[in-house]
Amino acid sequence: MWMTPKRIRMEVDEALVFRPEWTQRYLVVEPAEGDGALCLVCRRLVASTRERDVRRHYEAEHEFYERFVGDEERAALVERLRQGDLSLASVLTPEERATRAGLGLCRFLALKGRGWGEGDFVHQCMEVLLREVLPDHVGVLEGIDLSPEITQQRILSIDSNLRSQLFNRARDFKAYSLALDDQAFVAYENYLLVFIRGVGRDLEVQEDLLTIINLTHHFSVGALMSAILEALQTAGLSLQRMVGLTTTHTLRMIGENSGLVSYMREKAVSPNCWNVIHYSGFLHLELLSSYDVDINQIINTISEWVVMIKTRGVRRPEFQPLLTESESEHGERVNGRCLNNWLRRGKTLKLIFSLRKEIEAFLVSVGATTVHFSDKQWLCDFGFLVDIMDYLREISEELQISKVFAAAAFERICTFEGKLSSLQRHMEEVNLTDFPAFSIIVDELKQQFKEDQKIFDPDRYQMVISRLQKDFERHFKDLRFIKKDLELFSNPFSFKPEYAPISVRVELTKLQANTDLWNEYRVKDLGQFYAGLSGDAYPIIKGVAYKVASLFDSNQICDKAFAYLTRNQHTLSQPLTDEHLQALFRVATTEMDPRWDDLVRERNDS
Repeated sequence: MWMTPKRIRMEVDEALVFRPEWTQRYLVVEPAEGDGALCLVCRRLVASTRERDVRRHYEAEHEFYERFVGDEERAALVERLRQGDLSLASVLTPEERATRAGLGLCRFLALKGRGWGEGDFVHQCMEVLLREVLPDHVGVLEGIDLSPEITQQRILSIDSNLRSQLFNRARDFKAYSLALDDQAFVAYENYLLVFIRGVGRDLEVQEDLLTIINLTHHFSVGALMSAILEALQTAGLSLQRMVGLTTTHTLRMIGENSGLVSYMREKAVSPNCWNVIHYSGFLHLELLSSYDVDINQIINTISEWVVMIKTRGVRRPEFQPLLTESESEHGERVNGRCLNNWLRRGKTLKLIFSLRKEIEAFLVSVGATTVHFSDKQWLCDFGFLVDIMDYLREISEELQISKVFAAAAFERICTFEGKLSSLQRHMEEVNLTDFPAFSIIVDELKQQFKEDQKIFDPDRYQMVISRLQKDFERHFKDLRFIKKDLELFSNPFSFKPEYAPISVRVELTKLQANTDLWNEYRVKDLGQFYAGLSGDAYPIIKGVAYKVASLFDSNQICDKAFAYLTRNQHTLSQPLTDEHLQALFRVATTEMDPRWDDLVRERNDS
């Protein structure tokens, strides 16, 4: 096993340790009570003690103090800040505070997917509140402009600031991978979302939106390729550092001769004989696999039921859990494609299956057809679909766990493939133990059709499971190709040198003989261990570490974009330029904070 449960727990514990050197570097101290890091400047608590989060707070809020460079200067600065002396800080004028407040509100509106015109409404709400609660402070709102034009400009400024931070970090990437998602957008036009995952010198991982490409304007694969290359060039990245590609499994992406992946592989030549690793099952796994499993167009029928419930059964108490779930996903109104995507999730199908009797009674009451509830084949297909989609939901949720590296993600894929083999075997034996919904349907049909000896045909469902197995083998075959590299990365001290590539055997033998490194490996997580590993002494192993760490280990950032889009589909379907759409998605998906001081200065200088 590449990553045992014990090792995962060690990684979590290690991530919660405050490091003393952060005090001078990031001007934080360990709080007297509780976890986190206490900022000496603003006295705010950074809840996480991951270095990345502490550093981001410092860079976003207190970049002013970067002018103190020497060790003695930093030590003196820390001492003055400990004593509460903030006289060296860049004091904001009232106008600058108003500008910063306006920027923060605009970012909040973008995160919540609100329209440009709602800034004025927020301003009016605050004015009413202050007049009643703090009438002497109503004047502070005079300098805060939330008009639609200003809101749009500020969102673009925040996007530019975040993009600049990403590009600065990208120049130091030792290796990177791209995730290409052409299935997320469900509004009036289709887009390709391009995400990047890069690894810096200290094996710090950065995941972010690189660009959005309008597929209407870039219909051909050649045009898409040019747009991606242009985005990489703008970020200061060459294709020679690209290690992996994660895509959906649409023909545009994986067509054998004309797909974008084959084009990019021809252009990219990775060092040390690594071909670009491609896997197409991570993105929207649950959604896209449902098309293979839905052998009787179940989703289309259920979609019609849900539309009818939302229009004629909205007050019925039995449907409130379903309606609440629907509104939490995509609001009160929803277009047809978005509804279908929501229904293709195992969690939703399970809920609808539990309400099938109530839905049948409702359809009878409104005079709609109930022919499907007397169709033996359709009901069996429905039960089977619910069970398989629930298993796909489980693996999809596991693949949303980030910061575990690709080796652990691939292990989860292999485990699921074993589960599919078990399901195939049980279906062949007509053993429905692992098919709870299907089993319920079969039992009900046996009561209804007592003289019928054969309720369902196992071969029909074995064929579907077999199709899923082949899909998984095809989507993740490149990860199998680098299985030894993944295993070497996860367990360098237990990997047998004779099974390693010839080029790495000498380094691996030397590494395994080093007692100090073994002790470090035992107490540190993988990222920290490889960050401290000497690149001069172990250049090949370090290179493998950079490449494996750069592979996408989860679909989290793509799911974040998809969730943002489905929740705010009506706002995003309004006429927006590609530039504004990209700004909204960057703000919604990034983990970086804008550098507010830079933004305030830009506003004042303009």
